[in-house]
Amino acid sequence: MPSNPFTSRHLFLQAVALLKPKAQEEAKRQKNMTMTCPSCKATHKRKHLVRDQYVCPACGCHLKMPATARLQSLFDNGAYDPLFDTLVGADPINFPGYADKVDATREKSGLTEAVVCGRGLVGNVECVACAFDASFFMGSMGEAVGERVTRAVETATAEGLPLVIFSLSGGARMQEGIFSLMQMAKTAAAVRRHADAGLLYVSVLTNPTTGGVLASFASLGDIIIAEPEALIGFAGPRVIEQTIRQKLPEGFQRSEYLFERGFIDRIVPRQDLNKELRDILALHAGKAPKKDKAEGAAGTRGNDSSHSGDTGRKGYTTAANGNNAAASADTVPAQALCPVPQAPISASARVALARDKDRPKADFYISQLFDNFMELHGDRHDKDDPCIKGGIAWFHGQPVTVIAQCKGTNLQENLTYNFGMPNPQGYRKAMRLAEQAEKFGRPIVTIIDTPGAYPGIEAEEKGQGEAIAQSIALFSGLKVPVVALFIGEGGSGGALALSVADSLIMLENAVFSILSPEGFASILWRDASRAAEAAEHMGLTAPELLEYGVADQVIPEGSQPLQAPCPETVSLIDQAISGELKRLGTLSSEELVNARYEKFRHMGTFAEGTNASAAGAGAAATGTHATGAASKQGKRK
Repeated sequence: MPSNPFTSRHLFLQAVALLKPKAQEEAKRQKNMTMTCPSCKATHKRKHLVRDQYVCPACGCHLKMPATARLQSLFDNGAYDPLFDTLVGADPINFPGYADKVDATREKSGLTEAVVCGRGLVGNVECVACAFDASFFMGSMGEAVGERVTRAVETATAEGLPLVIFSLSGGARMQEGIFSLMQMAKTAAAVRRHADAGLLYVSVLTNPTTGGVLASFASLGDIIIAEPEALIGFAGPRVIEQTIRQKLPEGFQRSEYLFERGFIDRIVPRQDLNKELRDILALHAGKAPKKDKAEGAAGTRGNDSSHSGDTGRKGYTTAANGNNAAASADTVPAQALCPVPQAPISASARVALARDKDRPKADFYISQLFDNFMELHGDRHDKDDPCIKGGIAWFHGQPVTVIAQCKGTNLQENLTYNFGMPNPQGYRKAMRLAEQAEKFGRPIVTIIDTPGAYPGIEAEEKGQGEAIAQSIALFSGLKVPVVALFIGEGGSGGALALSVADSLIMLENAVFSILSPEGFASILWRDASRAAEAAEHMGLTAPELLEYGVADQVIPEGSQPLQAPCPETVSLIDQAISGELKRLGTLSSEELVNARYEKFRHMGTFAEGTNASAAGAGAAATGTHATGAASKQGKRK
């Protein structure tokens, strides 16, 4: 006979009544559970730490955060589709007691493995994410963990999605032997395929990230972010101390230590991390922020979304190659906006202006020209050179990569920026960011202001010449538009390394030369005191370089270029860059590379045969800009 439904319901309600007090008791226990901060030893209610994303309110220490909480905080409204939750590993080398320990860990942690994967929306950008959990074998990577991460990466690759991985790991899982080691190769190979597909991968390093995880996928992000004070290293501190029998320096293997040495792009507190990730994903998805930066002090575009930046330029900003946009009928002539001083300025005076400590520096122009600039750090090998500042930003609703040479406005800043002289690590950082820009199809804007590359002992030991050569070669073949803006000094190969560009724009009082006038006079005349005389002969001013065809545009600075930058000058720079990016954006990658090659291929004046006088006079010259260059040579005879 079928059971009486009323009897069954009665039994069910009885069971619920018996279980309810236990459930309420467990909920109350969870609510009142406390956790002790490992740093300051303060005790907090667990619910308060959950609210604060497991950051100690007393000392700011970042406690280990459960993987599910990570993903819930990342994805919009905490909603995501779990991936591969049922995929588990085995006991590949039959390690004694391992299977039983795995079962016990699963029951205690409530997880099936040490990594949780999901797919969802982050700021309305769909992405795949993985998060490691310390409660499962300290986030160690066994065969199941490697397989889950690899499948997550492959899913992102197949569907053309960005990838975010929160690493927290003690490294390889010893109990799985060689099979654990092989997961390093598997995951790294999957990340490489994701990169080859031109997709974004953001790696977030948390405390701790060590061993095989760090030595594989965790170090391969396009952008690497770390939480403050996170332990990050291949070998653990105890292993290192036991091996070398030395006490490690203060802060060794912490986020800040690695940041200074060029391995990390940014250190971001956990409370700011989700916004940071949303901004990065939005930028790479081409979703411009709703609100731009506030209007700058110099009166540039600010929040004026109607400013298209592609209006024409008249007068002084004429492009030598004839590619400038045609001026519209209502465009105010540049001279009327920023009048050029009536009295002629000597070359030595322009050099002095270019070097003046009160001249606006790269930081100023970055703040005025670009929105939401996000600085990225490090060459990923040795050091972060502050002299070269690089990152990603919005320019008129378009993502761009900005790479700038920095000088300071006071002694402390100049010490930080090494007086504007980059080290090899700075050029290698620039190359890394340029390659990243090419991968994501972002145009590049470089800002040049340097007396030259740093001529120190360490710079030579680290390969200064090689770094400059590699940078010149890399920029010559980039498949994205490159616009170089000279705002001050452009000294020798140190400036050329970042100015092999499709378009070279110079401020009126900027200079670009083979070396400093002092060096020129010392080498040729063995008399540095003749620097002013040398400047007049070197052809280093912006108007001269425009005539030679080295510069493509010259922007007037106004009658007082130092005391307060002319707002219209900044606006003209904005228009010039925007116009060039618009023009260059119509070219294919192949056309860009070929045009850039031809531009530099035809620099100079030449004469065939043995008639030296004809060569000197510019006769039979074959260079693109031969006529202007030859006339300048003749004038100097």
